[in-house]
Amino acid sequence: MSLLIKNGRLLTETGEISQIEIYIENGTVLEIGNELNRAAAETIDAAGMLIAPGLVDLHVHLREPGGEKKETIETGTKAAARGGFTTVAAMPNTRPVPDSAEQLNKLQERIAETAAVRVLPYASITVRELGKDLTDFEALKEAGAFAFTDDGVGIQAAGMMLEAMKQAAKVDMAIVAHCEDNTLINKGSLHEGKKSAELGVNGIPSVCEAVHIARDVLLAEQAGCHYHVCHISTKESVRAVRDAKRHGIRVTAEVTPHHLLLNEDDIPGHDTNYKMNPPLRSREDQQALIEGLLDGTIDFIATDHAPHTSEEKAEGLELAPFGIVGLETAFPLLYTGLVEKGVITLKQLIDFLTIKPAEAFSLPYGRLEEGSPADLVLIDITHEEKIDPSKFWSKGKNTPFAGWSCKGWPVLTIAEGKIVWSKGSVTA
Repeated sequence: MSLLIKNGRLLTETGEISQIEIYIENGTVLEIGNELNRAAAETIDAAGMLIAPGLVDLHVHLREPGGEKKETIETGTKAAARGGFTTVAAMPNTRPVPDSAEQLNKLQERIAETAAVRVLPYASITVRELGKDLTDFEALKEAGAFAFTDDGVGIQAAGMMLEAMKQAAKVDMAIVAHCEDNTLINKGSLHEGKKSAELGVNGIPSVCEAVHIARDVLLAEQAGCHYHVCHISTKESVRAVRDAKRHGIRVTAEVTPHHLLLNEDDIPGHDTNYKMNPPLRSREDQQALIEGLLDGTIDFIATDHAPHTSEEKAEGLELAPFGIVGLETAFPLLYTGLVEKGVITLKQLIDFLTIKPAEAFSLPYGRLEEGSPADLVLIDITHEEKIDPSKFWSKGKNTPFAGWSCKGWPVLTIAEGKIVWSKGSVTA
């Protein structure tokens, strides 16, 4: 199949916008130029639209197998397509867990059958994510694992984490960590601060996250492996990662849109759409995250898309599950909340959602150049509309951003040369 995109606007390396045409054939970008003399099976007029590489999200929860009431591979990847994402990495906290080559192969088959965009599956570090027995890293790599994580469950024993890092280093794979010391969680629902005190709920202290990161960067130095920190949320955590990078330790880190745009002061009350893990921290933590992103301490942005049913989220702050959805709102939220306010540039935002995550994990995605996979998104940066969860393709409607008015909405997404979303419709 061939596609010709005309009259699009491309952001150059210098941050300038130029008029461009793109010719795609058999899933590959073959030519980029000003006036291409090409005949194509389909022509797309992108007048007024910004063209960007397909967005890359290396932290999503697709829930399948086992959690299909919350999300499926099909619904989650359709949500990704609607949000402009063409590559997502799926966390392994499913049932069963992809902790063996057999289970991972079954997951890969389901992905091939139902996914609307590219899905990179994580494998777990430990069997059933129980923190007791390591999985077979070599066999899981051969079966197509993207990286190793027990996301949602921090590895509690330092000896276990060190051995996991040594095994990962042997197969040149990354250890990706949800950092949380269980002895410090205190059965918390929100950040341990003024809001948890005001609402009368137990709080999760910042040190709960930071102490694990400080431990793990030293273990990673010892093991010589690539160590990646999930959804960093505190100023102490930023300091630990910054110090590790200065000392040459191979550590990368991600931050979510909600931790960049919200803090504990924004929580309106007992609204469980503001309950996520890690929790919304203090205003000082929020500022440290922005500074860490800008100075390179934090490498990229990932959504931590975590769908839940409305019934689960109705159980109250103390019982409701942690997490919010993010795939369909990430770009407009960040464009409106950070770019339009002058915090970061449009070029930086696109990089944080494309080339930066790809480079952190040596992936051949997140680029829009001749010879690259034909993954791209057309974005209307001028159209403004309100976030309406009832229109989400995701099964999850759990977001604190309902009603927010945003600009920067994707209007068409192409994955591997195929139109997977266009003005509200998905073809898979």
